[in-house]
Amino acid sequence: MKIGILGVGHIGKTLVRTLSEAGHDVKVANSRGPETIPSEVLAFGGRAVTAEEAVKDADAIILSIPLNRIPGIAPLLATVPEDTVVIDTSNYYPMRDDKITEIEEGKVESVWVSEQLGRPIVKAWNAIGSDSFARKGKPKGSADRIAIPVAADRDRDREVGLRLVESSGLDAVYSGTIAESWRQQPGAPGYCTDLTREEMPDALAKAEKARLPRRRDLVVAAIQERVGDATTNPDADFGVRLARAICM
Repeated sequence: MKIGILGVGHIGKTLVRTLSEAGHDVKVANSRGPETIPSEVLAFGGRAVTAEEAVKDADAIILSIPLNRIPGIAPLLATVPEDTVVIDTSNYYPMRDDKITEIEEGKVESVWVSEQLGRPIVKAWNAIGSDSFARKGKPKGSADRIAIPVAADRDRDREVGLRLVESSGLDAVYSGTIAESWRQQPGAPGYCTDLTREEMPDALAKAEKARLPRRRDLVVAAIQERVGDATTNPDADFGVRLARAICM
C-alpha cells in the first residue's frame, strides 16, 4: 500500500519504521523539509519527501502531528481524492494545544478534526504510548500482543485502518464510529493501558465521557511530577501503570 505520513515525532517515526518493515511503500514529510528528517527514521525503507509529495497518489495518509496543527494542513488535504483514507493519530491536551472551545464544551476530538479537514477520517494509533509502540510491537498471533482501538465511519476507512494497525505490530479492535471515538480519548480505560484484544472491548464499553478530562489531567500532573515537564513522555512501564491506576 502507498502510505504518506505527515510528522516524524514519537509516534510518526515508529509508524515509518513498522509500516516500511511490513512492506508498504512509505513516504514521510515534516514541517521543516525532507533534509531535516533523521537517517535513522528512514533506515527501513521510508523516503523523505515534501508534504505535497507525501500526499500525492497515496492510498492512505497518516497525520502524526499535534492536534492544534490540524487546521493548517486542511488546504493540503483539499487536493487529495475523496476516497483516500486519512488517519489521524492526535490527542487533545489543552496545556499543549491551547484550549479549543468546542472540545472543551464536549465535542469529540475526532469529530472536530474531521470538521477542520472537511472530510472523513480514521482515528488510530492515538491510544498507545510512544514507548510502548516503539518497543512492544509483536508479530500477529503473539501472546499478549497489545491492541489499540480504531474508529471510522466508512467501510473502506475501517478496513484500511484495521489492516495498517495490524501491519504495525499491534492488534486492531474496531471501536465504532468517529462520533463514538471519545471512548479512546485521553482519560479513557483503553487509552495507553496496553490491553490485549480480549481486554479492549470491555475497556471501551466502560468509558465514561464526563470523567475523561479530569482523569486525563490527573495523569498529566503525575507525569509532570515525575519527569519535570509536560512534553517528555514517560517510559512505558510507568506510563501504563499510571494510566491503569487512574483511568481503569
